[in-house]
Amino acid sequence: MKVLLAIVSYSIVLLCCSKLVCQNPLWLNYTNGDKIFALAEKDNNVWIGTQGGLVKIEMPSGITTFYNRSNSGLPRNEISSLAIEENGILWIGIWGGGVSEFDGNTWTTYNETNSGLPNNQVSSIAIDNYGSKWIGTTHGLAKFDGISWIIYNSSNSGLPDNFIISLEIDANNSKWMGTFYGGLAKFDGINWKIYNTINSGLPSNQVDVIVFDGNTNNWFGTYPGLVKFDGTEWMTYTPSNSGLPSEGVLAIAIDGFGTKWIGTSWGGLVKFDGTIWITYDTVNSELPNNEVLSIMIYGNDTKFIGTMGGGLVSFDGSEWIPHMTSNSGLPDDYNWSIVIDENGTKWIGNYSGLVKFDGTIWTTYNTLNSGISNNDVRSIAIEGGEIKWIGTDGCGLVKFDGTFWTIFQTYNSGLPHNIVNSIIIDESGTKWIGTHGGGLARFDGINWTIYNTSNSGLPSNYVRSMIIDYNGLLWIGSTGGLTKFDGTNWTVYNSSNSGLPHNGVVTIDIDESDDIWIGTFGGGVAQFDGLNWTIYNVSNSGLHNNNVNIIVIDESNIKWIGAYAGLAKFDETTWTIFDYSNSGLSNTTIHSIAIDTNGTKWIGTYNGITVFNENGIPVSDKEVLTRENRVTVFPNPANDLINFNLQSTQSCFYHRIELRNIYGQLVKEEKNIQSPHYVLNVADLKAGVYFYMIKQQNEIIQQGKLIIN
Repeated sequence: MKVLLAIVSYSIVLLCCSKLVCQNPLWLNYTNGDKIFALAEKDNNVWIGTQGGLVKIEMPSGITTFYNRSNSGLPRNEISSLAIEENGILWIGIWGGGVSEFDGNTWTTYNETNSGLPNNQVSSIAIDNYGSKWIGTTHGLAKFDGISWIIYNSSNSGLPDNFIISLEIDANNSKWMGTFYGGLAKFDGINWKIYNTINSGLPSNQVDVIVFDGNTNNWFGTYPGLVKFDGTEWMTYTPSNSGLPSEGVLAIAIDGFGTKWIGTSWGGLVKFDGTIWITYDTVNSELPNNEVLSIMIYGNDTKFIGTMGGGLVSFDGSEWIPHMTSNSGLPDDYNWSIVIDENGTKWIGNYSGLVKFDGTIWTTYNTLNSGISNNDVRSIAIEGGEIKWIGTDGCGLVKFDGTFWTIFQTYNSGLPHNIVNSIIIDESGTKWIGTHGGGLARFDGINWTIYNTSNSGLPSNYVRSMIIDYNGLLWIGSTGGLTKFDGTNWTVYNSSNSGLPHNGVVTIDIDESDDIWIGTFGGGVAQFDGLNWTIYNVSNSGLHNNNVNIIVIDESNIKWIGAYAGLAKFDETTWTIFDYSNSGLSNTTIHSIAIDTNGTKWIGTYNGITVFNENGIPVSDKEVLTRENRVTVFPNPANDLINFNLQSTQSCFYHRIELRNIYGQLVKEEKNIQSPHYVLNVADLKAGVYFYMIKQQNEIIQQGKLIIN
């Protein structure tokens, strides 16, 4: 066994001067916004399109507003493209959700159902000289003049491929489209001109980005490299003939001096002035990630750089400034499991670590800052309120007591397989561990007992779920069906010998009548009372999808079912389905559900955590950011003095300001502040990232991030 001392890193919930606009108090989204796909700017507002929603940063104050499915009219959180009209109206391309128009107050969404848009998978948007919107989709090109739609595709036009990746409009109002398979298309409103690997110097038929430099040169990003086309000659820059560090070019922006800023696939950010190449990466600069997806020039010479997983930074040529684009501390989009401890703290199995959320502070444990063996956490169980047992995808079982980490793997313990799908702890404290290929393990803290298809009645070595009933019987879900084990005897229920509709059993729960509820992958839901089977599927019930990932039963005996098409509520009479059309779900692929003492559902999806309570989310469950800012903090970044404008809070109560470093350590505290304007001196602090917390009557009224230079 490997024992390591815990090292903790903290992430404060809120962002710098941030606010959320709450329209639906029943739903909240916690998302990760570190994948930046689009950037746009107008009137000193920087708009950021992320995997986790839309973000607005007001410059230079840094006030940040988050828009997602729970608090706005966005149909999906996955933003692919942005374009802004001269009047400031924002057009948002959404992958899977069509196009949304936002004037600052009202949202209007156009999709394949309510408009002429040919497909909801929108990759790109551009606005021409007449104000018409040109929209690239996977099913062709759409033109929308505000009233009428015109569709161009490979059947009715010269478009060579319907899958459009990139779209730009040149000074002559000609539209240039980069496609996935068909090369590059130019359309002047009448004629089509096609450039591909056969008839031109274009090195690839997949064109990811298009930019014009104002000197009759067109610049294209392709997988072989950066392409320059002056209307006659083609020049391709690759790692073999230039200073380009990577073949994949994903983003291009040109500054006021004509210098090209190039975002590459895992090669970092490149500056090219026509002669000299300079590369900025995670080793030689403060670039947070080497895969650069988007670049925007702001003001005179500041570059905003969006990365794939590293978030957003700005760079003025000398200083790098990070900008928070997530409204939570979730390190990744995917959330496999959630459990809630006796203090109400949520423990989340995320693709990028074990996440702890106490309602205010997010803490992520990963392989860099703790003793956890793998960042992909698939299952969690809590023993005695304190000890967490963590199942990983490939690196075994981990025990965490709050200080020490103990790792159990196949080489140092009796664990039969290092992929741990499920964990349950019985009344005696014995751990039952379901593995992905090694069968079932029983561990009493000293001895290991392994049950598999060779030495027991277990029908499959791929164990997905387990539960212990009121009689102490263990029920096991595997790819071989449902199994009951009393410690001696094995009883197997499968699609051949019982009413079980499918052998792929993914999830199990038990209701107040001791009935077993089984979620299958492909067969829907089965209810089993020990004798009779009742099947619910898309054909005979209100169940919305037969691929069921999770079933949780609340204190009112209501079944909450998460599948690949949303959330279902079933009271054994009525089905209620929550999906993109009627809810604030951040994503409809649901992998986990946990219900707290207030009846609030914490739902783990492929795009963050959704919080839901039909009676309204209690204040204790709300993210502090759901209230609009009552405090203005400036400047940010700061050098020596920071102003806290407290005028909009209740002046009859004293304030307290706490400042913590990135490790969560308190570095400065000011108490009993009654003045409506307070200046905090931070000249004694080292340059870096800090988090402030403002309290009033022991209530956190605002918190956020500070950069000290």
